[in-house]
Amino acid sequence: QAAVNAMRNQLNLLDIKGTVVIGEGERDEAPMLYIGEEVGTGEGPEVDIALDPLEGTTLTAKDMPNALTVIAMAPRGTLLHAPDVYMDKLAIGPGLPKNVVSLEMSPTERVVELAKAKRCKPTDITVCILERPRHEEMIKEVRGTGAAIRLITDGDVAGVIHCAESEITGIDMYMGSGGAPEGVLAASALKCMGGQMWGRLIFRNDDERGRAAKAGIKDLNRIYARDEMVTRHVIFAATGVTNGSIVRGVKREPTYIETETILMRSKTGSVRRMIYRNPIR
Repeated sequence: QAAVNAMRNQLNLLDIKGTVVIGEGERDEAPMLYIGEEVGTGEGPEVDIALDPLEGTTLTAKDMPNALTVIAMAPRGTLLHAPDVYMDKLAIGPGLPKNVVSLEMSPTERVVELAKAKRCKPTDITVCILERPRHEEMIKEVRGTGAAIRLITDGDVAGVIHCAESEITGIDMYMGSGGAPEGVLAASALKCMGGQMWGRLIFRNDDERGRAAKAGIKDLNRIYARDEMVTRHVIFAATGVTNGSIVRGVKREPTYIETETILMRSKTGSVRRMIYRNPIR
């Protein structure tokens, strides 16, 4: 709740006409930063906002790596209004042929084709997968190719971003299902960093299909490429809550609190890292 309060308060200081399209849930489920909430001063550009005040609540509670607070901002009507359902995701880093892998391929085919594109062996590929029972068969199949697997317990936004910095993280590809809202946030980051991503919504019951209809989703089987989830230029920012491979976590000293933020713009391709040292008064 503290993260939600802080983010909302800061958004309301900005000279924007902002609408939350990816937030803390439906209006009747979340008191603040709910889908459709208007934020900002009401002056300035009209923008869509996707956010997660605390991506990785379990990671934070257990002081595990890669908990983040994340936000993306784009012109009105240019971010996919993803309902709160699962999304099958696939992501790779920049500098690779277009559509070298796809959601239509098996996990084995993805590893083999990516290895060909990178001119290496499947045993040189590392795949990041969210550790869940639903992914057991996928994990088994990927291991069968000889590829390495980096399992993560939570925080698949960070997992996708890792693909774009493979020279640092050692991760070449992300695959598996996770939250659709987090998928849009991850796509925003990859649009800035140059990676490729695909997502397909997963519906388990009529309630979830109803959420999709409410969000304006008509084709329930559609595969969304990165630029269909984020159709125009976007700004993405992530601040570390716990230490991770993308940014450092919150550091508390006797006289100050230090945070690290990564800020990206797709229009310029710029990636900035900022250290904030806030004195304790």
